[in-house]
Amino acid sequence: MKAAIFTKGQLVVTDAPKPVPKSEEALIRMTSAGVCHSDIHFIRGDWSTREYPMPIPMGHEGIGVVEDVGPGAESFIKVGDRVILGLGGTGGGYWCGACEYCLSGRPMLCPQAKGINGAYAEYISVWAKGLVKLPPEVPDSEVSLACGGLTAYGAVRKVFDFGVLPNKPIAVVGAAGGLGHYAVQIAKAFGYKVLGVDVGSDKVEFIKTVGADWAVDAGEAEGFALQKFGGVYASLIFSSRIAGFQLGMKLIRRGGLYICIGMPALSEGGISITPLELLIRSPLMMPSAVATVEDMRSVVALAVDGRIKTHVSRYLKLSEIHQTLEDLACGKISGRAVINDLSH
Repeated sequence: MKAAIFTKGQLVVTDAPKPVPKSEEALIRMTSAGVCHSDIHFIRGDWSTREYPMPIPMGHEGIGVVEDVGPGAESFIKVGDRVILGLGGTGGGYWCGACEYCLSGRPMLCPQAKGINGAYAEYISVWAKGLVKLPPEVPDSEVSLACGGLTAYGAVRKVFDFGVLPNKPIAVVGAAGGLGHYAVQIAKAFGYKVLGVDVGSDKVEFIKTVGADWAVDAGEAEGFALQKFGGVYASLIFSSRIAGFQLGMKLIRRGGLYICIGMPALSEGGISITPLELLIRSPLMMPSAVATVEDMRSVVALAVDGRIKTHVSRYLKLSEIHQTLEDLACGKISGRAVINDLSH
């Protein structure tokens, strides 16, 4: 089978053995794979100085059809089921189900958690409990719901869980991006008023098309938010730049929520706030990463109802992954890119 493998500092599309499902695993014939910005950071080594054992199969957003099951997997999935990798990315490959994190609904923090890698391939074998069945109303083009949509959902849910009521204004920084454009739609589905923020007139216009109540360039966002609302009740930061995180803090009112989702390179440094400013502003600060398989089912339900839709600005063959990652890194792609031909 064809697969994209990261080895010796390079991403190569090559022939690889077709996997065999192990205990509680399902073999999936992939029909589409989403291209995620996090893959760029991983390839560049932006997030860690540690060395990983090579080679590493790449890709973690996928839709496909179950072709075979390993021992024990038949309790959760069956051959012929069309599925989405229900907890794409961190933790989606396995979690124990018995530790304090799993039992409190945070399986991505499980000490035994394993991520999903290998969706850029014709086949992948994954843990069956991490799969979610897809109805025909959700096409293959919605593949990036597996990570991008789920991550955005988890962040918006935190806004509600931490006491910000519907109809209040919240900001999505990086709203034209692969995750941010989902967050705008999901926040609207939750009933929030949404201020979408990004850089450049083209991206501002795109933000309007996905349903934001207001869309502004990053250079105008602080003045707009303070004059219009006295500050938003929550900032959701999907930016891949530290500048976006600094802006997000400036947008919130006293006591507002500050939720970090984007992951800039370590070389960009950290978020800067003085202890005095922290005291005066009293923000509730937290990270947010992916969510749960049950949340994935909720995301699928939103897609079925037409409340969330993936904006795909590029379809590609697997062999075109290098140029697409380069364009994504340069900010040339709004929404998502989807591999719909994994055999070439």
